[in-house]
Amino acid sequence: MHFQWYPGHMTKAKRTMQEDIRLIDVVVELVDARIPVSSKNPDIDTLAKNKSRIILLNKSDMADPAQLDVWIRYYEENGYLALAVNSKKKNELKQVHALIQKACKEKIERDKKRGILNRPVRAMIVGIPNVGKSTFINTFAGKACTKTGNKPGVTRGKQWIRLNKQVELLDTPGILWPKFEDQTVGQRLAFIGSIKDELIQSVDLALDLIEFLVETYPGTLERNYQVEETENSAGILKQLAKNRGCLQKGQEPDYEKAAFLLLDDFRNGRLGRITIERPSH
Repeated sequence: MHFQWYPGHMTKAKRTMQEDIRLIDVVVELVDARIPVSSKNPDIDTLAKNKSRIILLNKSDMADPAQLDVWIRYYEENGYLALAVNSKKKNELKQVHALIQKACKEKIERDKKRGILNRPVRAMIVGIPNVGKSTFINTFAGKACTKTGNKPGVTRGKQWIRLNKQVELLDTPGILWPKFEDQTVGQRLAFIGSIKDELIQSVDLALDLIEFLVETYPGTLERNYQVEETENSAGILKQLAKNRGCLQKGQEPDYEKAAFLLLDDFRNGRLGRITIERPSH
């Protein structure tokens, strides 16, 4: 399956981000804790060079707890400040505020020496579609200040959000990069719903997910769907369709419907805490 998606509004969003970056002290990038590399836009590294960087592993409540620690260490070793968050829980976001202050410590000290007091830190929030950026901003700012949605590309435009006297946030639209050099990245983004479902072959994607789960998290499908994991992925999807009533006329399995059911359960954390990616070192 070949994954590609880069609508025109993303080109515009990237151009705007290039213009805005000079106003910024720190770039806060949200990634999906289940795929912490594939959900990280490599373009941001180019756009944000020479800026302080924070990586927030969002949707941490859906990720494998053991892998969260591994990924935080990985990003810290690579020069980022990193934190696992669940953007729906406001109490967790106090740590984010502290991390922004830590990232901008030198800038704050520099301002003090120049006699500039109480100038807010300016943070740019970036992240690919469907990584939970709007929910994060709504929770962090304490009011519904952005339009949130469960589909990629719902948030539009640019806006500054004054959190308090110390921090101002600049929201940006979610952007994907023009081309996936590695199609595995496209596959993993499709798993979490960052690529529109109309552009993917859901049955192939579900078969790939089944193979991964059987190999890395054995027993997950058995527990959730009462299927025999000894069969191949197509056989498991067929069992799943029958067990969950995804049937066509003549009681034939509806593979498309079963595939979407499985993908939806994974995306919403119903299969348990699962991390797709492991650090390469």
